[in-house]
Amino acid sequence: MSRLLPLFLLLGLFALPVQAETLLIEAIEQAPSNDSQGLLRPRRGERMATVETRFGRPDGVMGPIGEPPISRWDYPGFSVFFEHDTVINTVVQR
Repeated sequence: MSRLLPLFLLLGLFALPVQAETLLIEAIEQAPSNDSQGLLRPRRGERMATVETRFGRPDGVMGPIGEPPISRWDYPGFSVFFEHDTVINTVVQR
């Protein structure tokens, strides 16, 4: 039995990425559209100043952390991720 334990652990590690990819695809499909009928939010490539002008001051600010510096601004319903001062992604909160 003790010889089989490492094999079971190894097989369990290979199953994890498959489950994560499935969850990500489901989350993307369920996200509201980025327009007035869904949840309007910043788009990739916008600058911090533009985001603040359009959406106001964020409820929370995290970072910058790492190299390149990544920051997060939290708004009601979504979070915006910046590299330096450029939007790299917007995530709908659940």
